[in-house]
This record gives sequence, structure tokens and C-alpha cells, in this order.
Amino acid sequence: MIARLLLVEDEIDLGNITKQYLELVDFTVDWCTTGKDAQRKACSDSYHLIIIDINLPDINGFEVASYIKQHAANMPFLFLSARRAKTDRLTGLKLGADDYVTKPFDIDELVLRIRNIINRNRGMVPGHPCLQIGDFCYYRDTLKLVVGGNKEISLTPQTSRLLDYLLSNSNRLLERKEILEHVWGSNDYFLGRSLDVFMSRLRKYLKGNELISISNVYGVGFVFNVKA
Repeated sequence: MIARLLLVEDEIDLGNITKQYLELVDFTVDWCTTGKDAQRKACSDSYHLIIIDINLPDINGFEVASYIKQHAANMPFLFLSARRAKTDRLTGLKLGADDYVTKPFDIDELVLRIRNIINRNRGMVPGHPCLQIGDFCYYRDTLKLVVGGNKEISLTPQTSRLLDYLLSNSNRLLERKEILEHVWGSNDYFLGRSLDVFMSRLRKYLKGNELISISNVYGVGFVFNVKA
């Protein structure tokens, strides 16, 4: 199945280049240049992922995302923006974005992030928003993990955001700095210690699942391993 994307980008040159490259690597891409058009398309068609610029000529990308969350709640989206401020990144993630990529960006890395998000969300079934991997079932909307069909674990919002990010970037090395800046919005000593605690907690929750593991690359970061 060819994944269908909606690209929301008002820069004509960048939009053209991005659309053409994504189509070269076998995505189907609809492209619009305004927020209002994006809202209309998102609610009238079905997409595997929506890629949203924040600085748009009519309404900003945050408003587009809020509208999508209200009218197409299960449709995943990521932000692709020149805005690098911590407040913008946190706003995007709080809105439920699956990722926040800053410009300028590496197109091959963007493709990898898109594929990871799509693969993760393939386990979601409308009306039953559970991501299933082996005997692990993750309910993003209610912050619940169900293990082995009967053991239910309540996640904190921070643990859920961390798990979302790991799932979106499975099977690749994630540097500690990258995780901290994406999930917590900052990279400092105390948050680094907190990251170790959260990782230990996730390892405990996922213990016994043969399809998932977390590897520690000493002095660098982590790899969230998911077997096909």
C-alpha cells in the first residue's frame, strides 16, 4: 500500500522540491499552501500523515493542527518549521504532533521519520486506538499500556511522550541530547538523570516482550529495538 501524505507548505520552491522527492520514494503527496485549504483537505480526505509548516499566510500551523485534532482526531501529523524556539516545539508536541522537524532539514532523515510514524500508526484501528506489538498494547489517548492481555499500566504524560518518540524513531540510535530536547524541550544535567529513570521504568514495563527492547549505547544514547 502506498502511503498518502498531505504537505502544507507555502514556500513554493521548498514545497515543489519536497513533494517531488517524497513522490520519488513512493509516497503519494497532496500539496496545499494555506491553512484553510489544509483544514478542508484533512477533513474531506484520508491521509497517513500530514506535514505542517507553522508560518502560513492565513492561519498558522498550530491552528491547523488544533482543527485537525478536533475533526480528524486519529490522523497523525508532524510540524516542519523554521521556528526553533523551545516554546514553539513544546506547543507543537502538546498539540499531539508525532514529531517536530526544523528547517533546514535533511530530506532523507525526513523520509525516515515519516516512515517510522506511518509504521507506528498502522497498528491503530479506528474506534480501537491501540498500537499492538506482540502482547504489548499501547493506548495513546488514555495513556495506558496493557501487557499480556490483562496487566494494565497507567503512564504519566511524560512517559507517554517519551514512548511516542521512541516508537517514532525505532531501530536507530537516538542521542541523549536529541531525546531530551524533543521530549523535555531542554538538555541539562538534571533532565539527563531523569531520562535514565524514565528509561529504566519503560524497560520494566516492556520486560518479557520479545519484540521490543531498549539498548543503551554508553556515552551516546539509546536504541529502541522493534522486531518486524
